[in-house]
Amino acid sequence: MTLWMVRAGRQGIWEHVFFENNIVGVGWGILRDLSRVKSKEELTELYRKTYPADSEGKVTNVVGQLWRFVRMIKEGDLVAVPLKSQSAVAIGQIVGGYIYRQLPEGAMHVRPVKWLRTIPRSEFPQDILYSLGAWMTVCRVERNNAEARVKKLLEGEKTAIQPVETTDQFVEEALEQPDIEQMARDQIVKYIEARFKGHGLARLVDAVLQAEGYDTTVSPPGPDGGIDILAAAPLGQNRPPICVQVKSTSSPVDVKVLRELQGVMSNVGAKQGLLVSWGGFTSKALQEARDVFFNIRLWDQGKLIEEILKYYERFDDELKAELPLKRIWTLVVEEQ
Repeated sequence: MTLWMVRAGRQGIWEHVFFENNIVGVGWGILRDLSRVKSKEELTELYRKTYPADSEGKVTNVVGQLWRFVRMIKEGDLVAVPLKSQSAVAIGQIVGGYIYRQLPEGAMHVRPVKWLRTIPRSEFPQDILYSLGAWMTVCRVERNNAEARVKKLLEGEKTAIQPVETTDQFVEEALEQPDIEQMARDQIVKYIEARFKGHGLARLVDAVLQAEGYDTTVSPPGPDGGIDILAAAPLGQNRPPICVQVKSTSSPVDVKVLRELQGVMSNVGAKQGLLVSWGGFTSKALQEARDVFFNIRLWDQGKLIEEILKYYERFDDELKAELPLKRIWTLVVEEQ
């Protein structure tokens, strides 16, 4: 059994396709059915004829990924899909061979999958996140016994970080420049998880709301009656008050918590609510949240980091000292 990483397209545009159809897939849709391609050399020749303008470097890169997807991935292997819609990684198991399937979204070359679990990124050790950070659409993840450690995560066990070593496996997984922005966010997530546990996470949410211009009141540590923060616009501003609940545990929040927030909002007369969950949300909670989108918003750890980065310069100096961040610029590397 091997662990593979397959990306869900640019900005995660195929995520819903993957989950709704129980598949993973790749593009390069001009290439037709590859089920009869017998060798990597044959695939290379076919690709060159189909994409004659591509450089030799790109030909080698893409053909390598397609060959892995069509021939090297085996039934029973695990597949990890880093998500863009939430700060998590979906883990599934390959349950069938390669299929050429025409889909409206463009994912023509697919493999059937049984989805096992969606795990928050904060649960993964940094070395595994690094392996999942390469820009490649398809790659094998095996450095530092990654497969066995991900299986532990699937079973709800913790797995320790391993040192990042430069080996042949490392070169295979980092063939293209890694996603430096995501790597930086993962480091920030690990830091916040260590330094802002429990009530500390509510402090960060409160800082974001204050930076957005709200007057806030934060419940003290301990039982809060379903309210961690109440936020209201300054007098004279026509913005509805917000009732905020913050969950700092690593477990996904289920739909029961969402419904409880709706009840609390009714009790305090708040027309809008914000539910922040460090461990993300169950699929049922995400589904029901769509029905109340105009009244309640959900933030997972990725969305909270996004808001922190947006308003960080407005934080007070004391909080900045507790969470020291620095803005950097880097060249954008386009996905193939």
